[in-house]
Amino acid sequence: MTRFVLSRLISAIPTLFLVSLAVFTLIRLIPGDPVSLMLGDNLDEAAYAAMSHQLGLDRPISMQFLLWLQGVLHGDLGHSITTGEAVLPLVLQRFAITAQLVLVSVGLATVLAVPLGMLAAWRQNSAFDLGVVIGATALMSIPTFWMGLMLLLLFGLNLGWLPVLGYVSPFENFGAGVLYLVMPVAALVLHECGILVRMSRASTLDVLRLDYVTHARAKGLTEGQVLRHHVFRNAFGPTWTLLGLILGNLLGGVAVVETVFTIPGLGRLIVESIYGRDYPVLQGCLLFVAVTYVVVNLFVDLCYPLFDPRVKTT
Repeated sequence: MTRFVLSRLISAIPTLFLVSLAVFTLIRLIPGDPVSLMLGDNLDEAAYAAMSHQLGLDRPISMQFLLWLQGVLHGDLGHSITTGEAVLPLVLQRFAITAQLVLVSVGLATVLAVPLGMLAAWRQNSAFDLGVVIGATALMSIPTFWMGLMLLLLFGLNLGWLPVLGYVSPFENFGAGVLYLVMPVAALVLHECGILVRMSRASTLDVLRLDYVTHARAKGLTEGQVLRHHVFRNAFGPTWTLLGLILGNLLGGVAVVETVFTIPGLGRLIVESIYGRDYPVLQGCLLFVAVTYVVVNLFVDLCYPLFDPRVKTT
């Protein structure tokens, strides 16, 4: 097991290096000059040269990358151009809000979708199975921002049951915080349920056709015992992999939902830094999102042997 874990950790190192290189390169390709933006009306040759030297922009591009990478390894992602705040604490603060939204959404979607997909596969070609497939396909086809707008229109404006805009941390006021998170969580849960139901159903159908399931039924086990003890663990493996991809994607890709519901999370910070040409913040956000994606999928990879006994850990 130790060898398996070490091999996965070592394989993640070149991935993280390539991710940091890609983020650094993409930011440098964005049109505009961060020095001119920072100086504003005080722009002159002397001030421009001094600021470029302070930021290291007067050095070769390779040296700039090495200096930036050195700062990243020491936890220094620079400072915001617009506010002067340190980038890393700002990113972590916004990420904590996004994590609340994403973890709750993915957890609820998993609890609802996986059993529903398994039951649909068990009753394949029935009216229940057809309804589940149609519903899942419809949910997959609806964009999350449109789903969010419809929820706002129905439960916020027409019925007035839930607050329309704003955010309150559940750690400060649990009741109000839950009310503000209901609609954005619902928008994400409904969309992700469609994806997870289809994957859970497909993987369960594959397992139900295997010989050992037929043998378990021949021994006289009930369908419930077959599903719980012989189908679920093997069928959940592909779904677990998909969960890692969904979780990593949502942790950095909920900008639309956060913008619709005015939630001050990491996705909204990325949008704000793009509009404000705040290159250090944008660079820090993209790197943090990429690293989070790699770490989440590394965790999923390490946990995979727990769900699929065919994966060897030696």
